[in-house]
Amino acid sequence: MREKIMAVCDTEEGYAFRMAEYLLEKVKLPYTVHLFTAVEELERFAGREEIEVLLIAESAWKLLKEEYVRKQVAQLFILQESETQTAADLCCISKYQSPEKVVQAILEGLAEGDGWKGCFETSDVAAKMIGIYSPIKRCLQTSFALTLGQLLAKEHKTLYLNFEMYSGLGEILRREYQTDMMDVVYYFQSARDKLALRLPSIIQSAGGLDYIPPMQYALGIREVPGEQWLTLCQDIATIGEYEYLILDLDDGMEGLFELLKNCHRIYTITREDPFAQAKLRQYEQMLLANELDEIADKTVKCRFPIFKELPASLDMMTHGELAKYVRAIVKEDIYGSYEK
Repeated sequence: MREKIMAVCDTEEGYAFRMAEYLLEKVKLPYTVHLFTAVEELERFAGREEIEVLLIAESAWKLLKEEYVRKQVAQLFILQESETQTAADLCCISKYQSPEKVVQAILEGLAEGDGWKGCFETSDVAAKMIGIYSPIKRCLQTSFALTLGQLLAKEHKTLYLNFEMYSGLGEILRREYQTDMMDVVYYFQSARDKLALRLPSIIQSAGGLDYIPPMQYALGIREVPGEQWLTLCQDIATIGEYEYLILDLDDGMEGLFELLKNCHRIYTITREDPFAQAKLRQYEQMLLANELDEIADKTVKCRFPIFKELPASLDMMTHGELAKYVRAIVKEDIYGSYEK
């Protein structure tokens, strides 16, 4: 199969290298990136290769033999350097903004265009899904999940997914999201082949851990068929080349047990009080009655000690008593389980 080529051309070498580096390191697209800092080099290259996507500075575009190069380029994006648009029929993106916004505009243009035919390639190595679920509420489940995710993210590419009906994550992080997991579900259901283009602009990061903003409206979680969650998680892991997915799970979603069955490890947080113990026993009896023994076999029950102090912000999740507790789990249980 012929490789798809994305070309970046700008005579301003520093900018060109930074943009190419950002595309290679931060954005996972099925293109081979070629960098040009001289228009003549791009013209010679276009003479022998078809270019799927060309991102070129306005000043460099004006030096090109335009009609000749256009025949070799499927989709063209101009990095606009002046206030006057180069041409009405060209897709122009302001050059003087962050690489994130430039790439987001490119991805939106690709997703809306008709030229995108490809889909992401499957990986031989499946991401390890770690489920965090407890029938007991207010048990530090999300704190545990975020700490675990941030610790793993120090060594591995890790993504945190929150499936709570009311996560409150945006308020805690003091962030407002234009897109969230509902958008990911929409693209998965309506244009799965373009999910790889949409996903990079939706994924956020906190404390070194990637995450997709949870759905802002709780009913959205209930509207997703259970059988779709597993496939969607697998697609996300493949697109982002993630090694670990941390699933912060909730009773309100369909497909809870299908996800749990496919987790490498499950952590269930317990408490000592009678109500908590009664809920846990009822949950375990339900697993047994429904022949879900494999979920029970993968489950590690965690009973936290009394922590004198918890992290005040998400930037501090890898410090303190809780982090010390979780760090031991990573070393002894998660890593150790691969050696058994």
